[in-house]
Amino acid sequence: METQLQELRRLAAGAENRRTETGIPRVAMVRGKIPDHLLAAVYDPMINLILTGSKTMTVGDQTLRYDPATYFVMSVDLPAVGSIHPSEAGEPYLAVSLTLEPTIVANLIADLPKPAGSGGYSPGFSVAPVTPDLLDAWVRMLRLMGQPDDIAALASVYEREILFRTLQGPLGWMLRDIATPDTALSRIGVVIRWIRENHSLPLRIEMLAEMAALSVSAFHRHFKAVTALSPLQYQKHVRLLHARSLLLAGEGNATSIAFRVGYESPNQFSREYSRQFGFPPSKDSARLINKAK
Repeated sequence: METQLQELRRLAAGAENRRTETGIPRVAMVRGKIPDHLLAAVYDPMINLILTGSKTMTVGDQTLRYDPATYFVMSVDLPAVGSIHPSEAGEPYLAVSLTLEPTIVANLIADLPKPAGSGGYSPGFSVAPVTPDLLDAWVRMLRLMGQPDDIAALASVYEREILFRTLQGPLGWMLRDIATPDTALSRIGVVIRWIRENHSLPLRIEMLAEMAALSVSAFHRHFKAVTALSPLQYQKHVRLLHARSLLLAGEGNATSIAFRVGYESPNQFSREYSRQFGFPPSKDSARLINKAK
């Protein structure tokens, strides 16, 4: 596998220290020390493969670490905090990712034998050992960066292969469940997307439970099993992360942004922001802007 990793490292060497588009649909890469505020974000569903160094991902009270011997799957939109580390030899962190599109996964699994059962109400994120077959598919995908005329014809083929190899592994149930209606994960995923898109609105737990076709108590239990957060905690994380991005973009002061993301009290917003990020809103945004200069 080291030969495959070496080629992937060469292919992805042009990545920057933020999400770098490759010209291949849904495929991105990143290299080096990433700004802290970009590591604390609402992450889209993805398959993430580290090529050099390692990364920890913390969702709620759960933390996972992965490196070039493993890959990471996040099957639902989750607010998380990442931390990256160079290799033991000091080489900068380097990773590639494929954003998951449920429709593409659904079209693929329609052509495959139906598995026996699903993952139930398990966490919507996990790490698994990488395999030579999966690395081979990634090599073919990243080679397309040097063959742009082939992307339209071949990228979808290699994407299906990456998904297929992931489906064959221990985290394959996640991909099946997000693309299959009425599975445990897909129903919670519907609620997660609603909260993310409507985070400024008050939460009505009864409505969310009905959306997931669960009793209120079962909804609470299963939502936390998938996200490591309660619905209210999930909403709070999304609100605060969105508020931080608005502050950094200069789209208002702390008070106006507090109301914009759904807080009724600017004081409460400031307290919760400080607990989340370690600094009050104005000081935090000024600190991050100065670091970026």
